[in-house]
Amino acid sequence: MTLSLILACVWALSANVLAMLPSRDNYWRCAYVLIAIGIPLLGYVTYENGPWIGLLVLAAGMSVLRWPVIYLGRWLRGLAR
Repeated sequence: MTLSLILACVWALSANVLAMLPSRDNYWRCAYVLIAIGIPLLGYVTYENGPWIGLLVLAAGMSVLRWPVIYLGRWLRGLAR
């Protein structure tokens, strides 16, 4: 297992631990930090392991952070109108 995949697993584990903690702002602050760390990490995973593994890690990250993805889709749909 490469270093980038180990870091991606640590990212996923920390995202799940953060989701268990109580939050006043519905976890948006945690989501911003996870996104800021996850985007370069996704690039590193794709660089080391190839695009298919990068797509799998992207899908895993999108399943963890599904509400920011849903709101982004709604915002893009609103711009298209």
